[in-house]
Amino acid sequence: MTADPNELAFARTVLEAEAAAIGRLARDLDADFTRAVGLIDACSASGGTVLVTGLGKSGLIGAKISATFASLGIPSHSVHPSEAAHGDLGRFRSTDTVLAISFSGETEEVVNLAALLRQDGLPIISITGGARRLDPDHTPGLPDAPEKSSLERLASVSLRLGVVSEAAGIAPTSSTTATLALGDALALAAARRRNFSDNDFARRHPGGALGGLLRPVKEVLRFVAGKNLPVAPMNTTVRGALESASAVARRPGALLLVDPATGALAGIFTDADLRRLVLENPAAIDAPIEHVMTRRPRTLPVDALVKDAVHMVKEHRQDEIPVVDRDGKPLGILDVQDLIAMKLVRAD
Repeated sequence: MTADPNELAFARTVLEAEAAAIGRLARDLDADFTRAVGLIDACSASGGTVLVTGLGKSGLIGAKISATFASLGIPSHSVHPSEAAHGDLGRFRSTDTVLAISFSGETEEVVNLAALLRQDGLPIISITGGARRLDPDHTPGLPDAPEKSSLERLASVSLRLGVVSEAAGIAPTSSTTATLALGDALALAAARRRNFSDNDFARRHPGGALGGLLRPVKEVLRFVAGKNLPVAPMNTTVRGALESASAVARRPGALLLVDPATGALAGIFTDADLRRLVLENPAAIDAPIEHVMTRRPRTLPVDALVKDAVHMVKEHRQDEIPVVDRDGKPLGILDVQDLIAMKLVRAD
């Protein structure tokens, strides 16, 4: 089917409008954002929960923002503003912080919930769509921000999207995209302030591709030096190295060669290297393997993550990756087939 140029042009205007909304939001971030991050950080540090509320599309976006907080080690739940009046107020504790979302800032259910929580002294961060203040110093003759909405007046910190119109002017588009991006920024900035690391993230995502990428590479090594991985001194012959490797029933497609004086990795000799040797110079099979091995192969340190191995495979097309300790001594080999089995790279 031939692409409709008018339809593609229309779709591009939608995407460009949403991108522009995020760009404008990024340019206008100010100290209110920092204060909001501080409230979230303090809430998490005190054992509280970030409770996110909104109605309709804002509620759906809020649920995703809440999930992002939780995935970054910041306890969070989404709360329906109408359900809160029918028992869910019990979810709110004095240590919690509320993120209330309403594009107009006048959504009755959200405003009513915020009013109840304000009476209980809970910190409230509001996200509304009002235009940003044009003149923060109130210079005479220059336009000021519009009057605060009901939700903003109840909030401890007010964040504005500054979105004037939706893409194509129909359904919530630019506003929801900007809200989601702002929620991501809040969550990531708070996690950064709390020194949330890749290891912390991995512990919360043990399954799926994300979990696999963030696992320490040493945890996924099938071929381990001293067990099922042939390691030979580089001054041995090719024949001698192959004979020692034959004692291993199931081995990777490479031998590791070490400096006999230090035990540090000196080179690698792959099955592909062996095929070339047999075809081009079969007599060299009785020569020292250091003459035909690949010297100083790319390696991964013991504290590398699987994502580092995936990057190496994709960037350098390296099928066997030696893993070494802090002294450069080989610990094992990560084979590309292991990454394929984990569904982290695709077989060509």
